[in-house]
Amino acid sequence: DYELCEEWGHLYPVPREDLIDLHREHLLHLLEMGDMEKALQLLQRIEDPGVCLAISEQSLDQHPSLAASHFLADYLTAHFYASLTTARRNEIQALYIGSKVLLTLPELSRVNYCHLSSKPLLMLEQLLMNMKVDWVAVAVQTLHQLLAGQEIGFSVEDIDNLLSKYAEKALNFPFTLKEKKS
Repeated sequence: DYELCEEWGHLYPVPREDLIDLHREHLLHLLEMGDMEKALQLLQRIEDPGVCLAISEQSLDQHPSLAASHFLADYLTAHFYASLTTARRNEIQALYIGSKVLLTLPELSRVNYCHLSSKPLLMLEQLLMNMKVDWVAVAVQTLHQLLAGQEIGFSVEDIDNLLSKYAEKALNFPFTLKEKKS
């Protein structure tokens, strides 16, 4: 049905907003079906870069699945980096990095942290508080690789400070020694 509507749009004048809505719904459908290749082909078929940017941003703002968010954040960063405001660019890159970190977690546990996908530092802190040290190690390694040379509102130093803070808390013993009575 989406392809039929797309053909109709080539034959008859369709208002820009309706065209954006059609392509956005088609894109989200393809992404939710896991067909990233067809989703990429759809985006490449759109001739107007402004329409393509609007479709991609609106799709991302609808908070699709983890894989779809990762795909859209990657696409927006790769194709429209210069067109985005600094705040929006940081937001999209944080979502990309957060989704990448989420993908390193065990599949059954991702649901517990997916609400933090756009806040990687907060996700890392939550993992530390939940004593998921092995997951933190993988997440930190992934973050270090992804943050190399990027500015997204936090840095490797912020990660190191967070780890230091929780390491200090882990070594803090809140009790006093009792004296031995004879």
